[in-house]
Amino acid sequence: MKRVVISLAVLFSMVAAQAQVTVKDAWVRATVAQQKATGAFMQLQSAQDAKLISVQSPVAAVVEVHEMAMDGGVMKMRAVPSLALPAGKAVELKPGSYHVMLMDLKGQVKDGDTVPVTLVVEGKDGKRQNINIKVPARSAAAPAMKHGDGQMHKH
Repeated sequence: MKRVVISLAVLFSMVAAQAQVTVKDAWVRATVAQQKATGAFMQLQSAQDAKLISVQSPVAAVVEVHEMAMDGGVMKMRAVPSLALPAGKAVELKPGSYHVMLMDLKGQVKDGDTVPVTLVVEGKDGKRQNINIKVPARSAAAPAMKHGDGQMHKH
């Protein structure tokens, strides 16, 4: 019995050691008919050093983490292989900066829709964790959510 309790304690500490990531203020920009790409935005915070290594969604054939940066006086957007999530620091995915691109959309994303998104996070130990979230779509003209509004997820 003592051995079982110790084994369970070790197992629990290993599970607890995985990166816990909080997702706040997530939203997807609604599209117009025939539009083939849109962005998803959110704030991520990890309890331990980790990195966002991929994103998936059934609404798009291709989903990538992108950054926008100045290159020779021109703003350019490019895919990044991963996004660092330093322990305890909020990482903002927002328009004009890091964001999630949903491309080759399978249909229109309408204001008020809920878009399922899976974030794949890798801890410094190499273990991967899927974070499934439901992200509200809103038009670009909609007022920004106030801090603390929206869904908050811990995994």
